[in-house]
Amino acid sequence: MSLPAACRLLRSTLRTQLVPVANLSSKPAKHVISGVDKAIAMTAFFVAILGPSGWVLSHLEDYKNKKD
Repeated sequence: MSLPAACRLLRSTLRTQLVPVANLSSKPAKHVISGVDKAIAMTAFFVAILGPSGWVLSHLEDYKNKKD
């Protein structure tokens, strides 16, 4: 492969690609969510995600010393 052909190949790969744009529109929310509802949802996520890992970490010594 000659040098000009390699340069053309490199130039064609570096050329910017056209990416289709999604049709998005910003509108007001259909349902207003209160602060209390948001707090309950965040608490539920916190407990669901960090609860089991906290349980395992707090009982790590029990798992290490478990005798079969």
